[in-house]
Amino acid sequence: MARDYYGILGVDRDATDGEIKKAYRKLARKYHPDVNPSEEAAEKFREAALAQEVLLDPQKRQIVDQGGDPMEQGPGMGGGGYGGYGGGGLGDIFAEFFGGGAAGSRGPRSRVQPGNDALLRTRISLEDAYKGMKKTVTVDTAVLCETCQGKGSANGEKPTTCGHCHGMGEVQEVQQSFLGNVMTTRPCPVCEGYGEVIKNPCADCGGDGRMKKRRDLTVNIPQGIADGMRIRMAGQGEVGHGGGPAGDLYVEVRVEPHPVFEREADDLHFTVRVPMVDAALGTTFEVQDLAGETIGIDIEPGTQPGQEVRLQGKGMPRLRTDGYGSLYAHVDVTVPTELDNRTRQLLTELRDHRSDATKVREDGDGEGESFFHKLRDRFRR
Repeated sequence: MARDYYGILGVDRDATDGEIKKAYRKLARKYHPDVNPSEEAAEKFREAALAQEVLLDPQKRQIVDQGGDPMEQGPGMGGGGYGGYGGGGLGDIFAEFFGGGAAGSRGPRSRVQPGNDALLRTRISLEDAYKGMKKTVTVDTAVLCETCQGKGSANGEKPTTCGHCHGMGEVQEVQQSFLGNVMTTRPCPVCEGYGEVIKNPCADCGGDGRMKKRRDLTVNIPQGIADGMRIRMAGQGEVGHGGGPAGDLYVEVRVEPHPVFEREADDLHFTVRVPMVDAALGTTFEVQDLAGETIGIDIEPGTQPGQEVRLQGKGMPRLRTDGYGSLYAHVDVTVPTELDNRTRQLLTELRDHRSDATKVREDGDGEGESFFHKLRDRFRR
């Protein structure tokens, strides 16, 4: 009958790796041979170590969830059959047979490991990107355990040599395969490959030397930052196992769309709707820029639909350098659709007064760039 590895550790079938490790450490403190020398305790300790090993291996755990026992001998099982050897199948058998095993032993690994980098995303407005700002962000990462200061021990004692692997961090066992008996080497299930054990682990971090904590950090967002850029905060990532050096925190900045301005590199674009009379006679209008200042923009007499007015130095600040981009006002000439009698009369008089006639436009007629060229260039942006 397959062993109940979940029941041995007293965890649910959907337990996370962290919950499995925590349950094992609890049993290890109770049944470790250095604490409880009885034969019954030694057997329970071995069972707990084996259960942790199986449930932390995704392939072996899958076999357990399907009702099997990966540590039983037989075809298709993880203990020595063809399909589940060491969780790696035939490739691992050949690796061990032709040069693996004890010859590939690497010895115990260091308990102090560097921490991983962390990524956090935050959203800002286009105005914030224009001005730059300091923003407070909340991050959940592993920090140094304040109780044991990363040592992992509740009383400050140094770890002792593991009695199961005698400090090697690895154990050897013979596996049966179609090639015969194969000597394999795997991390020690008792000390998890460290070669040493903590007799009295810290109650707050469980011997890891670190613990999860929510922190508020201040991020300096520079002027001119663009959507998707990342800010590196050195040493603000996760603290490593055993109190190892922390990784870096990367803050990815997402700039929200603006209701008026559209950014293109360091330039800003917006559209202004100009009545046809103002386009013909010329006018001045005002717009508030991202700094909150009011800018006056002149529409020259005879301005045509699709023309743009450029204001140099009124765009976005260039990131970590001097200068600004340009601000472009794209003119959309509007034609009235609802005419009263007086307006219709005036427009009729204007048409009769002018000698303009409707005609088909051809390239090279001296009127500048064609509408289709402008349209093409606009879509290429």
